[in-house]
Amino acid sequence: MTERRARPVPTANTKKHPWRRTTRPSTPAPAKTPQAQPHPAANPAEATPENTPHPDADSVVEAALYRDGVRVATSTSLADTFRALRDAPDGMAWIGLARPTDAEILTLGAEFDLHELALEDAMEAHQRPKLERYGETLFVVLRAARYLDAAEEVDFGELHVFVGPDFVITVRHGAAPDLSAVRRRMEDSPDLLKLGPEAVLYAILDAVVDGYAPVVAGVQNDIDEIETEVFRGDPEASRRIYELSREMVEFQRATRPLVSMLHALMAGFTKYGTDDELQRYLRDVADHVTHTSERVDGFRQALADILTVNATLVTQQQNAEMRALAEAGFEQNEEIKKISSWAAILFAPTLVGTIYGMNFETMPELRWVFGYPFAVALMGVVCTALYLVFKRRDWL
Repeated sequence: MTERRARPVPTANTKKHPWRRTTRPSTPAPAKTPQAQPHPAANPAEATPENTPHPDADSVVEAALYRDGVRVATSTSLADTFRALRDAPDGMAWIGLARPTDAEILTLGAEFDLHELALEDAMEAHQRPKLERYGETLFVVLRAARYLDAAEEVDFGELHVFVGPDFVITVRHGAAPDLSAVRRRMEDSPDLLKLGPEAVLYAILDAVVDGYAPVVAGVQNDIDEIETEVFRGDPEASRRIYELSREMVEFQRATRPLVSMLHALMAGFTKYGTDDELQRYLRDVADHVTHTSERVDGFRQALADILTVNATLVTQQQNAEMRALAEAGFEQNEEIKKISSWAAILFAPTLVGTIYGMNFETMPELRWVFGYPFAVALMGVVCTALYLVFKRRDWL
């Protein structure tokens, strides 16, 4: 295997892009022994299963070599890309991976001298957005988002980007973002692409941030619908508010760190001699990120206010229902009192009539001349007395 060629120290008159590796000498270095081999052999026939990783070609979405902003080679595997980069010392490799295996990431780390902490983060998804510098290499973690119209929810993806002097490696976890459009855009702008890996990083940042715009529009539409549901008294409004609030928490975690990340990049413009055109592009991306972050903060506050209003409306509705139930119970109680009063009034003559209909021979009033008038008068007096009592108590 051919060893990675040493980098000459630039002279004082040599002007080099801060992220561009200096031209390496064309004379190949002595080959290493297989035991000391840090990356795949240049000749596949010389590699052995014991000392050479075998990358899974399915995870390589696209790998290409560029020179002066123009694609000069396309590879289908990591090994082919490594060989092409060694044969083109002034080229730049752009490797795109989707859900790579640990072996592939370790192979990349050995080939491009990536820091072990960055490799560990790349193997593990669910990282927070961040920007870290390891020597000449930048490691960037981004959280992309897309709005799913059918499900009315936000889907988040994760993207890890390694940016070195002559390479860009993207490791994608999740469906978003689609970097093929970014690659086509950069290839259609060779003047921008020839600025080097830093330009590719700008394009990726711009694509991720632009992907937030449809999400913001979709969330705004959802909030408008929720407001209508809340004032309409839809019982499902509370569930939608809760679910959307959780998505906004994730969205805020994706966008808020980007503000400080881009400010850190802008702070290094002078130190690393960033191209003036890229400076303008990155400032534009920073403005968009700040605007999006403010919109997301506003969404969270709006959802909190809507939740408060919804709780107030639900409480008012419950109070109205309780009041209606109380009024219905009061009216029902009044009707029961009336029915009970008339039942008591009618019970009195029934009781008297029942007693006098018992057909006993020894009853004192059976042969009394005034027995019948007395019984009728007794019924009338009892009924009248009960009526007056119930009327005085407002039961009738």
